[in-house]
Amino acid sequence: MSTITSEIKNFLDLQKLGYVATVSSDGKPNISPKGTIIAWSSTVLAFADIRSPDTILNLQNNPFVEINVIDPLSRKGYLFSGTAKIIKDTPLYRDILTYYRNKGIQSPINSIVIVNVSSVSIVTSPLYDLGKTEYEIKLKWKKYFTDL
Repeated sequence: MSTITSEIKNFLDLQKLGYVATVSSDGKPNISPKGTIIAWSSTVLAFADIRSPDTILNLQNNPFVEINVIDPLSRKGYLFSGTAKIIKDTPLYRDILTYYRNKGIQSPINSIVIVNVSSVSIVTSPLYDLGKTEYEIKLKWKKYFTDL
C-alpha cells in the first residue's frame, strides 16, 4: 500500500511521537524522534526540522527514509518508506509552517522535510499473534505507565 488514507491521517494526528530513520554518508543508521509528523496529502508526509542536524545532513546525502509511528498503548501503527526533500522559503514550506503554528508548535523551525511515500505497512505487536485483544494490550500498557 502506498496511499495515506484518512484513517492513517487521523492516526498520525493523534500520535505525539514517531521515529525517522536515515543513513549517514558512512553507512551508519540514524534514528531520530520527531513530534511533528503529519500527513500532508494522500502521498506526502511532513515533519519539522526543529533540532535535527544529523537527520538533515543524512537526507542531503541520501534522501531515502523510513518513518515509524506506533500507538504506545495499542502497539499498532505504521511504517512509511519514501524519499525526502528538505524545503525552506517556498509556498509549500509557508503552508506547512502555518499549519504547525496553528497547531500550537512554537519552537523555531529551520526547515521542513516532505516525504513522498512509496509504501505504507501496518505494524502490530506480536501480542496480537497470541490472541490478545486490543483492549487487553491497552489495559496492560496503561497499567504499566500508571505504575511508573
